[in-house]
Amino acid sequence: MNEEIVLCAANSYEQKFYLNPEFDSLPENIRQELQIMCVLYTEDVGGILMLVFDEAGNLELKVDHEEGDFFFDEIGSVLKIKQLQQTKRELFESLELFFRVFYLGEEQE
Repeated sequence: MNEEIVLCAANSYEQKFYLNPEFDSLPENIRQELQIMCVLYTEDVGGILMLVFDEAGNLELKVDHEEGDFFFDEIGSVLKIKQLQQTKRELFESLELFFRVFYLGEEQE
């Protein structure tokens, strides 16, 4: 079974941001950074951006858009995701460590 846990998501269609309540223990500045990052992404290219943890604790950025959405920028989306993976690498690695320790119970050396 492939279990994914959503950390957060932003939806340009409903203009909403969602943070999984299970992650309310994250520091306020991290929660704000996630919200700003996700909302700016959807404002820029449209669609829906989700940050999800896979069963091994890896953080993945998943993008979706409604069928027939001619305003969704697929090329811009790919470029923006690559940019986020570079500029937010430290944040993403910290979130993965947090998830592995507190949710998967892994011990860190």
